[in-house]
Amino acid sequence: MHVHELKPPAGARHRTKRLGCGIGSGHGKTSGRGHKGQKARAGGSVRPGFEGGQTPLYRRLPRRGFNNARFAEVFDIINVGDLSGFTPGTTVTRAELIKAGLLHGTRGAKLKVLGDGTVTVALTVVADTFSKSAAQKITAAGGACTPAEKMARKKGAATPAAS
Repeated sequence: MHVHELKPPAGARHRTKRLGCGIGSGHGKTSGRGHKGQKARAGGSVRPGFEGGQTPLYRRLPRRGFNNARFAEVFDIINVGDLSGFTPGTTVTRAELIKAGLLHGTRGAKLKVLGDGTVTVALTVVADTFSKSAAQKITAAGGACTPAEKMARKKGAATPAAS
């Protein structure tokens, strides 16, 4: 079989509706658009939520309260059990987890290690936060938990100056 011999299965493709082709076609005169009005015209459509000039619902309802979601801390989460695939003595960072396919890496998110599963190899794990059980399991296996900000200072990264 060659590429030029491929075709969709029978019934998978439909003919296009031919509009405005006379009364006998069933799609003549108004071409399925009904009679007159804004939606019958070319380019005539209304935006979502438009209520024909009446004050729309989103303007009739009062705005109340405050939503703190914009300021919430976002975490990428990894479990201790997922770290067992690394070789002993490895320093596991966000970049290593992304390279291993264990993390997608949400933009601006911090890394948190949770204690689900078991770790059997000694690893140095660099993350923003650790749950108590995760820290216990990593240290019990002979590894170390290093906060990401300490690691950044060791590399010589500039710390934010107090203003």
